[in-house]
Amino acid sequence: MGRPELEAFLAECLDDLLAALDGEPVARAAGVGQRLVDVHFTNSAALSGTLQHLAAALPKIHPADPVRLTEVLSELAAGYAGALREQTLAQQSLIQRAASAARDAAEEALRASEARSRAVVISSALGIAVVRLDGSIEEANAAMRRIFRRTDEELVGRSIFELADPEWVAELQAANDGLLGASDDRYQLETRFTAPDGSHVWTQLSTSLVRDARGEPDYQVVLYEDITDRHMLQEQFRRQAVHDPLTGLANRTQLQSSLDKALEETRPGRRVGLCYFDLDGFKAVNDSLGHPIGDQLLRTVAQRLQGAAQGALAARMGGDEFVVLVPDTTGANDLVALVETLLAEITRPARIGSHELSASASVGIVERPVAGTDAESLLRDADITLYRAKQDGRAQWVLFDPERNAAARDRFRLSAELPAAIEQYELFVEYSPIVDLQTGRYIGAASNIRWDHPDFGELGEEDFFALAEETGLITRLGSWALEQVCEHAARWAQQLGEQAPIAAVRMSPRHWRDPELVADVQRILRDTGMPPGLLALGLPESALFDPQGDAEDVLEIFADMGLRLCVYEFGEDYARMPRLKDLPLGMARIEGPHLDSFVDPSGPAPLDEHLVVAACGAAKLLGLPVSAAGVRDELQVRRLRELGVSLALGPFTGGLVSATELAELVLEQSG
Repeated sequence: MGRPELEAFLAECLDDLLAALDGEPVARAAGVGQRLVDVHFTNSAALSGTLQHLAAALPKIHPADPVRLTEVLSELAAGYAGALREQTLAQQSLIQRAASAARDAAEEALRASEARSRAVVISSALGIAVVRLDGSIEEANAAMRRIFRRTDEELVGRSIFELADPEWVAELQAANDGLLGASDDRYQLETRFTAPDGSHVWTQLSTSLVRDARGEPDYQVVLYEDITDRHMLQEQFRRQAVHDPLTGLANRTQLQSSLDKALEETRPGRRVGLCYFDLDGFKAVNDSLGHPIGDQLLRTVAQRLQGAAQGALAARMGGDEFVVLVPDTTGANDLVALVETLLAEITRPARIGSHELSASASVGIVERPVAGTDAESLLRDADITLYRAKQDGRAQWVLFDPERNAAARDRFRLSAELPAAIEQYELFVEYSPIVDLQTGRYIGAASNIRWDHPDFGELGEEDFFALAEETGLITRLGSWALEQVCEHAARWAQQLGEQAPIAAVRMSPRHWRDPELVADVQRILRDTGMPPGLLALGLPESALFDPQGDAEDVLEIFADMGLRLCVYEFGEDYARMPRLKDLPLGMARIEGPHLDSFVDPSGPAPLDEHLVVAACGAAKLLGLPVSAAGVRDELQVRRLRELGVSLALGPFTGGLVSATELAELVLEQSG
């Protein structure tokens, strides 16, 4: 075969392998192995070298599932072995026919036939043995000596059952008995033999019965194909499919399989434990020292977990997260003791290159009866418990608490469902009317996002606003709310004219830092036709001087646009108040539990009164009117008004109403 023909042949083989990886029948890979034999690629290194090269090269040119890659390469090897075996069996048949003919031919013809047969046997890459009916070896070729690492003297006279490890002898004996019992004239099976140096030799054994002229069993011809390389390669692929390539720990696939076994109710009262580890501050290691150092730290942690896990299964979930599965636990106390041992191992200083690093981890622990649980809920509860541990601080472990985990589960669920809620119109905006305490008139309305949840009922923004802030969805949610509020306020302006209330929107600090916020607000005002003077944007006092953003610059831009600007949670940090005088603010809002005691008939608590007096005094010096949120009754209003509060919202002003209801209230009040 010339070079062009060879290249075309190999390209055709590669196309078949890629097609098999893409989902076509893996039998196409078997055909590649058969064609390799057809073109005489049959030396001892051909199959091993081909499989090793393809195992390394195929993922680079065609990424595929490791399990699929294993199946394709295994099918190639099987096709190769089958073709080679058929070729050898054909040669064996030729030997048998030559031997039979030799008995009936003249001595000279017999010698010639034997010479030809001997040449075939000697040159064969397969081990060939002539075996008596009792299983003892009469003759063995050079390939037999190479495969089993034995001399001719050590092979001849030995039983074929001695060339298989004890675990395989019973199957081999049964197959041989069937051969001699005339149920079949040939059989095939795989066997393993342990060499004197402890290494394993895997062989594909093919045995054929040779009969004499009367049809009676005479002797056996046994072919041994050395499949050690192929077997070890398949084992390597199987290991890669269930082990993490970086740390060598079990991966998610093996963890799932082990979980299923650990959750089998093999006896009453069986229990199981799961410990979910997350390294603290690992991102800082990667960012400061580089990923190679981070990877080595992960390997060190994995080794320590595996070494101290006391027979439990340690697995890597991905990133810097690990799981330790403990079947047959004896109670939460013993599991906690194991976790503390593991944490002690993890925190031991590790020398990595020129760095001495100390890792720490947070752990969520679940220990419970096997009955009534499943793998999904066990992992989910461990993950949620880990989240609680991370909230408590570094290097903490937390034991599963059903009540607290139920609340955390609800939070996770809301977080996951919030994006769809925006798209499916489950969210809407209601308003808390703002009343001028001097005139009693409705002069504004504070927006409040509501969620009509299909399972949890109607939720206020206090139930999910913080989740949106944590997950980064707050920008999308805030923009949606601004559009809704501006549409409502634009209708108020058309219906009520000068009596139209100001729409107040509480902004999230994270949304305020959005670089597209100014352009977004300009677009919304333009699209809705809302007068800028009817929109009031509020921001917590703590966020006005956020070093991560440009809050002061954005305030100036919005003030130039004609928007009203408010500072919420006013008076919480008096050290910041001198800086407020330079900002274009139009109102200060006080809120919080220190306003609650103003409803007490005996009078407000002295400290609460002092806080309100101080806040109102500071607002007066800054020239800012003061609004109070959460106002409940007339007595509270009277006391707050005496201290300088001029605006109020809360139950006293009527509670939450829709945009239409608010317009009706204003119309009704104006007569």
